[in-house]
Amino acid sequence: MAAKTLTDPEQSKRGEPDRASQVLMPGTTCWRLAHADRMAVIIDAADYFLHLKAAILRARHSILLVGWDFDARIQLDRSGSAPASVPNKIGQLLNYAARRNPALRVYVLRWDLAFLKMPFRGTTPFFLLEWLGGHRLHFHLDQHHPPGGCHHQKIAVIDDAVAFCGGIDVTGGRWDTSAHRDDDPARLWPNGTPHGPWHDVTTAVDGEAARALGDLARNRWFAASGWRPDPPHPERDCWPEGLEATFQNVDVAIARTQPAYRGQPEVREIEALYLAAIASARRSIYLESQYFSAHRISEALAQRLAEPDGPEVVIINPDRARGWLEEEVMGAGRALLLGRLREADRHGRLRFCTPVTAGSAAIYVHAKVLVVDDTLLRIGSSNINNRSMGVDTECDLAVEVRPEDARASDVRAGILRVRDSLLAEHLGVGCDEFQAVLQAAGGSLIRALDQLARPSGPTLVPFHPPKLSEAERELAETHALDPHHPEAMAETFVRALRLLPPIRVAIAAALVAVGAGVAAWRWQRAGRRRGQRIG
Repeated sequence: MAAKTLTDPEQSKRGEPDRASQVLMPGTTCWRLAHADRMAVIIDAADYFLHLKAAILRARHSILLVGWDFDARIQLDRSGSAPASVPNKIGQLLNYAARRNPALRVYVLRWDLAFLKMPFRGTTPFFLLEWLGGHRLHFHLDQHHPPGGCHHQKIAVIDDAVAFCGGIDVTGGRWDTSAHRDDDPARLWPNGTPHGPWHDVTTAVDGEAARALGDLARNRWFAASGWRPDPPHPERDCWPEGLEATFQNVDVAIARTQPAYRGQPEVREIEALYLAAIASARRSIYLESQYFSAHRISEALAQRLAEPDGPEVVIINPDRARGWLEEEVMGAGRALLLGRLREADRHGRLRFCTPVTAGSAAIYVHAKVLVVDDTLLRIGSSNINNRSMGVDTECDLAVEVRPEDARASDVRAGILRVRDSLLAEHLGVGCDEFQAVLQAAGGSLIRALDQLARPSGPTLVPFHPPKLSEAERELAETHALDPHHPEAMAETFVRALRLLPPIRVAIAAALVAVGAGVAAWRWQRAGRRRGQRIG
């Protein structure tokens, strides 16, 4: 069902025309605008893994997988109906695709420290490198980032004909359906143990937008390895069968974060995009993020909440960060900034919530989504933390309603359909029911959310941060371990060690020492194995 386009009842009173915000500006808030015949928003990894598998099986020239983490053991199709004749684990599938097509080249680029339980990023099990081999499948560990930074983009490009970009890595702990059932038997780590519910979002694009993401992925491969993969032959259709396009014939913006490093310039398009989008909002700002510790983004939201006729702000976060050090750093930052937002919310237009299952289990929110009114949608890898604005490599996609576009009403409807589907999922209702309640509430997200929220799940519950100690408050205020710029990482790390409890200081120092040693070993090993086969 197409989403209803909601009009702004305050619009005529303010005398403002019904216009797009014109947030997307190449060179400022994005790298470039590229046309896509089709763009799909894919909610949760169960569907993404299925569509990625279908696209890989259609590849003829090249497969580029660029991510924070990658685990060759991941089962892609967990429906129980996958044909036994086709491998279902991602590593074996890539081998299979290369064996049956001698012209195919596969490139897998992964952050060099993703296997560790590192601060800032949650936990991912590390996997053995013995599955590497062959000369047409290339694996490389990406260490081309400043000390303390990481490669955080999540991109898959098939023949430059279809590309996926968003928040989902092909690794353990990500798979889940949009139902987020409490005891889903398929929600397992690669070793067979269960993991908790996980919410995530990515996108698929074709046409010029897919080719642009192919350029970006090859540029990143070159930066990390020193050589550039060949671009594919003329475009062919690799769009997965059954993947419904959310938008058709739309211009897609590609926005990046790239820290200055070894001659590469600093790029802060994503931060500029967030700030411009927040400033453009009239009725509503809807955010999903793993973290909420970006001071500049929080300040921009607080300014809008303080306005007498500013927009409603709905923020969806997990109940806590994964890993104790992440919670110390990102959790303290969130508590501090949320307190400031609530002080600014003099008019009751803020809701900060976390989703829970039918059994009241916390659903981990890993999605990175921004929806402004019915005019702008952004989905990507960047979180609402300082690191994503200037320290880590990130890539987001965005679409915007432009008044000169003959399909502007379709773009509006698609943007609302994405937002409403996400809120309906979190609230445990159908999209039609959510839209009906929203319409009755005069288009107010907050009134609709308050009406549909229930005492038991699946639902959204208010988030209440813990009270901060003086050390935790200083940790948050000084941006320790979540700096705005990479050159501040060493200074903030020393400050964080001073503020953390002694036992945690020892653990953090041990993690850093182990990380440095294993990173060097991995780098040497990857160099020797470059060009080997994935199995």
